[in-house]
Amino acid sequence: MPFDAEVIRAVYAQMGVRIGRLRKILDRPLTLSEKILYAHLYAGTPKEAYERGKSYVSFAPDRVAMQDATAQMALLQFMQAGKQKTAVPATVHCDHLIQARVGADTDLREAIHRNDEVYRFLESASDKYGIGFWKPGAGIIHQVVLENYAFPGGLLIGTDSHTPNAGGLGMLAIGVGGADAVDVMAGMPWELKFPKLIGVQLTGRLNGWTAPKDIILKVAGILTVKGGTGSILEYFGEGAHSLSCTGKGTICNMGAEIGATTSLFAFDDSMLRYLKATGRDTVAAWAVQNRSHLCADKAVYEAPVQYYDELIQIDLDELEPHLNGPFSPDIATPISKMGEVAKENDWPVRVSVGLIGSCTNSSYEDISRAASVARQAHDKKLRVKSKYTITPGSEQVCYTIERDGYIDTFEKIGGTVLANACGPCIGQWHREETESQVANTIVHSFNRNFAKRADGNPNTHAFVGSPELVTAIAIAGDLGFNPITDKLQNEAGEWVVLDEPQGCELPPDGFDVGELGYRAPAKEGHRVAIVVDPNSERIQLLEPFPPWDGKNITGAKLLIKAYGKCTTDHISMAGPWLRYRGHLDKISDNTLTAAVNAFNMKTNAVKNQLTGTYGPVPDTQRAHKAKGIPTLVVGDHNYGEGSSREHAAMQPRHLGVRAVLVKSFARIHETNLKKQGVLALSFADEADYDTIQEDDTFDFLNLDGFAPGKPIDLAAVHSDGSRTIIRTNHTYNAVQIEWFKAGSALNVIRMKARP
Repeated sequence: MPFDAEVIRAVYAQMGVRIGRLRKILDRPLTLSEKILYAHLYAGTPKEAYERGKSYVSFAPDRVAMQDATAQMALLQFMQAGKQKTAVPATVHCDHLIQARVGADTDLREAIHRNDEVYRFLESASDKYGIGFWKPGAGIIHQVVLENYAFPGGLLIGTDSHTPNAGGLGMLAIGVGGADAVDVMAGMPWELKFPKLIGVQLTGRLNGWTAPKDIILKVAGILTVKGGTGSILEYFGEGAHSLSCTGKGTICNMGAEIGATTSLFAFDDSMLRYLKATGRDTVAAWAVQNRSHLCADKAVYEAPVQYYDELIQIDLDELEPHLNGPFSPDIATPISKMGEVAKENDWPVRVSVGLIGSCTNSSYEDISRAASVARQAHDKKLRVKSKYTITPGSEQVCYTIERDGYIDTFEKIGGTVLANACGPCIGQWHREETESQVANTIVHSFNRNFAKRADGNPNTHAFVGSPELVTAIAIAGDLGFNPITDKLQNEAGEWVVLDEPQGCELPPDGFDVGELGYRAPAKEGHRVAIVVDPNSERIQLLEPFPPWDGKNITGAKLLIKAYGKCTTDHISMAGPWLRYRGHLDKISDNTLTAAVNAFNMKTNAVKNQLTGTYGPVPDTQRAHKAKGIPTLVVGDHNYGEGSSREHAAMQPRHLGVRAVLVKSFARIHETNLKKQGVLALSFADEADYDTIQEDDTFDFLNLDGFAPGKPIDLAAVHSDGSRTIIRTNHTYNAVQIEWFKAGSALNVIRMKARP
């Protein structure tokens, strides 16, 4: 039987009844997202209609998935919740802590040795609380979830922003912070503002060098990194049905780059084929029986503008391969224009490295299409001019592509196969060439390309493309190479053309694997002891955050006024800092070190309000905390864009930051701040951002009357004695205000768990 068979059976058993009740309430055709959301209400059968973009709603997800970097903090929080076992099925996936250095086998052995303490903690905690454990090397969380757990019509939350990958199999899969995961694992409702809906109608069919990746690259260019905030993207149309299940997963995965709550495709034959190919015939049969519930109503597809808040239309027949970047995943350039655009912007055109794979593009289809390019390159006496790496998404994919000869094909043109892990995509890449921090260009099939993300070099220009396009560009070594029109000179001096890539949606001989790398939890988890060394530098038990005293915050100082883009990578960098994800105090030493100070345009150099000198952000904040001085952080638009890492909220909280005031938030980060007891506020008038000065002192004027929908005013007292009254808005509801009052959402759970 497949994983979660009884859970899936129960979802399908009640779905029809709940959707039937919803029809009577809404009295109109239903979108797919609405069907799944209303079928997963925590209260059960729908009783009222919710307003998109406004109503806070409590849901009951079917499953929780956690990757090793975020699972540490999630489980440390769950240990405080007073529960003996998780209330819903959950898994931990060891994929983030494996550094790409030499090659798959060597890197995996080194990671197991280096992270032994963390893996032992995660495995013992999984045993104790009934959580499935996927060992290092088993694969990247999102690919493993797609292969084993995702099912059409389900609702999953995961402690990684690219959890929406499972939307490729018709599942609403949403990235969250660890505190949200703790809520669900503790049996509490999971709260979400009811999303708006963006319809994406796909017509035509992909052809030639164009791949599913190009669809989301195009959408990112249309919506930008914040255009999907608070929304679900629902893809439909003849073009959607022509895509493979894993191709759909790629599109949903990267929807995180436009701020979308999640992305979704309706159940179709490609999903049916994938379920059967991955050994889930029972789930496939149940999905077929519920097919009418696993797509939007026909009337929605016939008149989509009436039922979606926004509609995007893309003709796949006309879609061109894209490269997005550098430094932001929404800078979309068709490959035919890249040479010209690169020259205009003075981007380095020599490509240093081409990297394919990651959680976004490491399916059998992706690998087979890239391998077809590599094979013909070898046959035409070409080798890669750039370094070239391949990251399989799971052990199942890796074993199968090795069996089918693809790994050998890559190695023949100079490729290196890395471990089944995130690696360079999240900064876990030991790249010696970056030590000099020279300007250079890399191309990859990952999802993010923020400055410093892949290799720590702020001058690395990273561009995102499909695996087949990345392979072609790595062979050419030239950012402007267009495989549709351009020729290459081979080792014999002949000019040759790369033919269009070919691939297989699924392995013709089926998937195969030696060992999945899965370990079921102990049957008697209550007997398992979790031991944490008090002197450890990797794992630190948590202490509850203090509750609010009910008074206005006064005498607060400015820690930093962040200029421009400030992602979770800027607030809490990954890379080498991943090793401290389970130790809140140590990882707090990277807090906001990559954010640009608006007053001197430098990073990690802010004014100490006690001494008047400039120093690192964490050191300055620790000095303020030691003197009991409250502080706040000021930010620009889409603050907290990027990964779901709640460390970006927990670290400022741990260091004593009381409030974050911005022009606008990314969804997950705003929730994470609320969960950890940090005031998440936005300017009522964005122009007030410019009035804030470096030496200001802030007094909250009416926080003692904190209530839903009520603006909060604060006075910015300037060094000359003048004052600016700043009105701020917030999105707190009554439940979230209780989190703030208690000091954190976890404190509320703990209080409820007391006998």
